[in-house]
Amino acid sequence: MTEQEAIARLKAKDISGLEALVHRYYTQAAKSAYLVLDDWSLAEDVAQSAFLNAYERIGGFDSSRPFGPWFLRSVINSALKVAAGRHDLSLDTQDGVAHSEIAGPELDVVAALEAAETREEVLAALHKLSPAQRAAVFMKYYLDISDAEASRRLEVPPGTVRRRLHDARERLRKLLPTGGSE
Repeated sequence: MTEQEAIARLKAKDISGLEALVHRYYTQAAKSAYLVLDDWSLAEDVAQSAFLNAYERIGGFDSSRPFGPWFLRSVINSALKVAAGRHDLSLDTQDGVAHSEIAGPELDVVAALEAAETREEVLAALHKLSPAQRAAVFMKYYLDISDAEASRRLEVPPGTVRRRLHDARERLRKLLPTGGSE
């Protein structure tokens, strides 16, 4: 079933269309929420809830536009709301559960270990950012969208997105080791 067919079914109140969208977007939604929340269980809850919300709000979705950006915006916004309600955001990484495979068959063991170590350092540093900063970084560098589009999706002024990105980069510079200092 194509994405358009799934959306048409949902608009006709046929929940069977949701399965195709879950298949296509669940991993991306959960990873998006995880990058904001730093908690895999909460991220999964946010992703699952976002699909139910999409089903309930699909009537307001413009079918001439792509579903992914609309849906992921709601995931990010939900994750930010959950994060705002939490007082104790863990800064620990999730022992590999939420991380994709790093080493491909062409990498040797030493290179794989170095890549994993670097990835863990980057993830640990990202998790020390505020949820709003992580959301901005995720949209800019993971979804590869412009500051203006991130502004629209996060429903904040463009200057706020630029400031969050600036502050995030400054914090990351302080948290991450520099390339030849050791």
